[in-house]
Amino acid sequence: MTLVRAKKHLGQHFLTDKNIAAKIVESLRPEGKYKQVLEVGPGMGILSDFLLQKTEYEVSLVDIDTESYQFLQKKYPQLGTRLFDGPLGIIGNFPYNISSQILFKVLDNRAQVVEVVGMFQKEVAERCSAKAGSKEYGILSVFLQAYYKVEYLFTVKAGVFNPPPKVLSAVIRLTRNETAELGCDEKLFWLVVKAGFNQRRKTLRNAVSSLMNKEKMTDEPLLDLRAERLTVADFVKLTNLITASR
Repeated sequence: MTLVRAKKHLGQHFLTDKNIAAKIVESLRPEGKYKQVLEVGPGMGILSDFLLQKTEYEVSLVDIDTESYQFLQKKYPQLGTRLFDGPLGIIGNFPYNISSQILFKVLDNRAQVVEVVGMFQKEVAERCSAKAGSKEYGILSVFLQAYYKVEYLFTVKAGVFNPPPKVLSAVIRLTRNETAELGCDEKLFWLVVKAGFNQRRKTLRNAVSSLMNKEKMTDEPLLDLRAERLTVADFVKLTNLITASR
């Protein structure tokens, strides 16, 4: 087991309900695909205690809260230092004000991160798991679902945290899918998705007009839709059509 500290202090709502903590840990499904587990934001170690009972895991902790780091040093004096050199799972009661950044970092390391089980603000969890056509569906939905199966597991009330947050929370699970490459220009894919949702009230014909040769795309029906109507596969198709139009 490893404990790592980052350089700044960050406020966090600490989970206090051991039943929920156990349920979160049991939501990991390594299925022989990884042994290394990184817990982000362990706080007082309520998830860590259950993780340590799983002898099949090689557990590491990372926390950017100075007080939590000092507390965890005393609670787990056996901690050492190590680097990740293979596939891993990530788990945590993630600090809500950096949860989106954590998810984008997961995407950056999708070749290594096999699974994520985490507590998020309910609104973020709903965005991650939203399906095409819903009002919650957006940039994060598309990017995550391009590379992961996203499951909304359960909702968590504010009363099981100290201090209680002013919002509901939820636990989701991301499981890496079989997609190694999307089958399109992935940099352009990201630009198309972002452009579409940054102007989500406009049809894609207007929202992504700067990315394509409009004269060669006049008859494409996908462009008459808004971004929220397109699945990941639709965005891949549109990206390839835009590439061909240039």
